Amino acid sequence: MGDFNLTVILDAIRRSTAGLSRVELAQIVGLSPQTISNISRRLLDQHLIIEAGKEGNGPGKPRTILQLNPSGMYAVGVHLDPAVTTFVVLDLVGSVVKHSKINTPGGSDPAAVIATIAGEIKKLVDESGVDASKIAGLGVAAPGPIDLEHGTVVAPPLLAGWDRVPLRDALAEATGLSTLVDKDVTSAAVAETWAGGPSGSGSFVFMYMGTGIGCGIVLNDELVRGTSGNAGEIGHIIVDPDGPPCDCGLRGCVKSSCIPQVLVAQAVEAGVLEHDAGDSGAAPAIQNSFAKLFEAAEAGNSAAAEIIDRSAVLVSRAVAVITNTLDVERVVFGGPFWNLLSERYLNRIPELLESSSAARQIHGIEVVGTGVGEDVGAVGAACLVLEHTLAPRSQRLLLEG
Repeated sequence: MGDFNLTVILDAIRRSTAGLSRVELAQIVGLSPQTISNISRRLLDQHLIIEAGKEGNGPGKPRTILQLNPSGMYAVGVHLDPAVTTFVVLDLVGSVVKHSKINTPGGSDPAAVIATIAGEIKKLVDESGVDASKIAGLGVAAPGPIDLEHGTVVAPPLLAGWDRVPLRDALAEATGLSTLVDKDVTSAAVAETWAGGPSGSGSFVFMYMGTGIGCGIVLNDELVRGTSGNAGEIGHIIVDPDGPPCDCGLRGCVKSSCIPQVLVAQAVEAGVLEHDAGDSGAAPAIQNSFAKLFEAAEAGNSAAAEIIDRSAVLVSRAVAVITNTLDVERVVFGGPFWNLLSERYLNRIPELLESSSAARQIHGIEVVGTGVGEDVGAVGAACLVLEHTLAPRSQRLLLEG
């Protein structure tokens, strides 16, 4: 019970931007002032929180404000994307201490990729100057679906040879760090709740725009994982009944109509891109071709602009299905391809979404870009470690017999 109450108080402090006094904590979490005082002392002794000045201008003793201690704990995050692998060291308040990127090694040998990732992690930690004893663990964000129980990735797209690879155990052995593996879209949603600011509060969906499109779901500040931890696989929402055939047997799914590979292929067919720009299925080639498509649109190529704008319409239809089902207040976009998409999508999707909203006469739906930045997947992976270590969970209430 003591450990659970400790995490409840720590979580309340984390969620308050300006920090909280002991009196405010007692009001928020419902514990006695003496319990709050005892736990606060424990947290101060563990260097997880700090006393950050006093406030109060009226009668009575000024209240001491408690805030998280950024250097009290750290976590390492890795985002394994088919094109680029991103690494971060994160402090306790969700700020990036050190970050790096490498091109994801090609080929179909997961062991070689894992060895490269482990070497980059060691290098990053060394260069960060962080005390290794304060690193709570390693979080890895990978394309879904994920077998959370066994820490394996299950046939992720564009990663040949990666079916049932024990990524969690392999990296734990290679790095010596306690390791968690989760979906990239889930990690991105967690990052938004920890480090996104106002966009990461309340109820929202995080639309992850990468080599695939998925969504992370947060309802009333709680992440929704689903039965197996694979909630958010939206690739087979139909957005264009007359659209291209999908591998599921239907037509016009998100997966067959909106993802970057499809838009690149459309651009090649329309003569916007050279044929060799889109005939490679490798993720780096897709990323490069996708960037060229946007360069063409910015240069005034109407066919390129039409392809991108049409994709915004289709994505808005998928988002409308999700927001109407979940009744959220906000849609947050992010992911590896978001920087390219952001201007055109933010100009079009809010209006399209409003017209499709079932609850539009009751509340609006805010549409924003991520508050975390382009490293949202890696930041989220590190945040998963902090969440697992520090967030209040019912399992902490179980008593050993």
